[in-house]
Amino acid sequence: MSKHLLNLRNLELSGRGINMKTRITELLGIEYPIICGGMFQVGRAELAAAVSEAGGLGVITSKTQVTPEGLRSEIQKIKALTKKPFAVNLNLFPSQTATPNEEFIKVLIEEDVKIVETSGRSPKELMPLLKANGFKVLHKVAGAKYAVSAEKLGVDAVIVVGNETGGHPGMSDVGSLVMLPRVVDSVSIPVIAGGGYADGRGLVSALAFGAEAVVMGTRFMATDEAPIHDNVKQWMVEADENNTIVVQRNIGSPSRVALNAVSKEVDRLEQEGATIEQLLPLITGQRAKNVYFEGDLDGGIWSCGQSVGLIKEVLPIKELFKQITDEANQSLEFIRKSLSSLSNV
Repeated sequence: MSKHLLNLRNLELSGRGINMKTRITELLGIEYPIICGGMFQVGRAELAAAVSEAGGLGVITSKTQVTPEGLRSEIQKIKALTKKPFAVNLNLFPSQTATPNEEFIKVLIEEDVKIVETSGRSPKELMPLLKANGFKVLHKVAGAKYAVSAEKLGVDAVIVVGNETGGHPGMSDVGSLVMLPRVVDSVSIPVIAGGGYADGRGLVSALAFGAEAVVMGTRFMATDEAPIHDNVKQWMVEADENNTIVVQRNIGSPSRVALNAVSKEVDRLEQEGATIEQLLPLITGQRAKNVYFEGDLDGGIWSCGQSVGLIKEVLPIKELFKQITDEANQSLEFIRKSLSSLSNV
């Protein structure tokens, strides 16, 4: 039996909703195969704790906390909010400011954190330290060859993101529909699907393709617990799938962001051949704070995936999980009825 069909067999309908068990839920000790992606500035204790409490895996971002002691404080905050598993993202992307990942890891060890998500460049240099200290490592990739390399390094699972994803989709234009099965067929470790997932239909489709969980970022931004301004959340409710744009291709760091005055200007400058020095004043991550915390929608560029087109309302995270599992129930029942009718033809 293929692992795709096996995943669907692991979805058991029950009176209180869908019971999902995969290698990822068992590896991480979570109830549902739903993970909140590590989001710069947004990945804070309140949001991560709410996701974990609802049965998924919440993620706080170390880069958001700036310093090791800032990270320690955020970890202690999430521990006060939930006793359930959570993860910490280690950012390996090139940055204008140094990222003290080894010091961050020291804090994780001291605070007894067990799960890390790595994103950006290869985690090769950090893997000996991470594995020696018993971390479960989820590494984010944007293609099959990177997934294969990550598996050889000893990561426990890979997160693969298609071109729909908010933030960094990689240099290719391949969407999740093709990217996900390519990666599933290329590795033996569990695969987590990212890029375009926002509801129960997407969750069931990802499992059907052989993924063992989904990671969502954009959808979790439009929740009551997301620590961002209501202006941003309302914009997301009103936006559609055409309201994002990929910028920074010229400097080798493509990023899918919300379509606004700043991202349009970055796109215009790139088409004119702008250098990184010319773009930096517009693309600096610090400007995103104007958007997230002051509600200035044109205050900077900010990550947003095409799944924004699937967001119809701002919900408490617990309610969002119920909505996702209800939709997954409906989708699975539709599949079963369709297959049953086909078998009778």
